[in-house]
Amino acid sequence: MTARVIVTQRVREFLESLAPDPRRKLWRGIKDLAQGKGDIRQLDGKLAPNWRLRVGRVRVIFYEAASSDGERQLVCFFTDYRATVYSVLEQLLASDFLEQLRN
Repeated sequence: MTARVIVTQRVREFLESLAPDPRRKLWRGIKDLAQGKGDIRQLDGKLAPNWRLRVGRVRVIFYEAASSDGERQLVCFFTDYRATVYSVLEQLLASDFLEQLRN
């Protein structure tokens, strides 16, 4: 089952900051997400409504939504390196900023 993948400006800026080869790999991983391909897992605990895509050392955080016409959408709203992505997300959740970031 395919889905429409939406990439937020924050994720695009992260992609643009990468060198060409890692950028291509990450874009390929995000595009493959539409077909359900890749190393995908649902997050645990307070972050459970969200999912992550692993592409090398980088994690793309996304959630699933439905459009008004019922189309399945995967919204990629945050990305960073594995070493920091989860601690940053937990801090954003504690400050109620995570909901603002998702919208």
